[in-house]
Amino acid sequence: MARLENVVKRYDSGDETLTVLEGVDFGVERGEFVTVMGPSGCGKTTMLNILGLLDEPSEGTVRLDGDDVTGLDDRERTEARKRFVGFVFQYFYLIPSLTAQENVEAPTVFSGGSGGRAGELLEKVGLGDRKEHKPAELSGGQKQRVAIARALVNSPDVILADEPTGNLDKETGDETLQLIRDLCDEGVGVVAVTHDERIKDYSDRDVELDDGVVL
Repeated sequence: MARLENVVKRYDSGDETLTVLEGVDFGVERGEFVTVMGPSGCGKTTMLNILGLLDEPSEGTVRLDGDDVTGLDDRERTEARKRFVGFVFQYFYLIPSLTAQENVEAPTVFSGGSGGRAGELLEKVGLGDRKEHKPAELSGGQKQRVAIARALVNSPDVILADEPTGNLDKETGDETLQLIRDLCDEGVGVVAVTHDERIKDYSDRDVELDDGVVL
């Protein structure tokens, strides 16, 4: 459903060129939970950003739902991202002045969609009674649940999660992982880049990345 084919990513740094990804082949299907693990600096987040059309490869092909989206311009990439991809980040990135429901609705403002699902999604993630609470009034686990609901509001086919349990204690992290597992069972594909070994207990497949190469 979302796939990288022979993807290379290079950055020019002064007089030298840094290769972050080297010939990466990777994909996720609907309903599949895939973890990408590896040491810091190995290219995990770069790989996630290219898969989510936040960055472009130096070489190779990116496909969403079978279509080659590598050569899209900025507007076309934004439109494709809105239709296919939701993001969950380690630090939540909720807007402090907005309520939980307003934070979930926020992506629909830019997509031209409807925020009508926000309340339903907060119910789904167990926060039906926290819709009017602002981020400062929520625990870390509750903030992550709001972030997951926000990622789902445009009905994406795949969710890309960067260290989704990185700021959570073990119990709250396990609850978050079970929620993600449940979403996969409903047909959403999930890619999680992480250092957290416990995610393997919930995922379908684990990929190791080292020095920009899939092992």
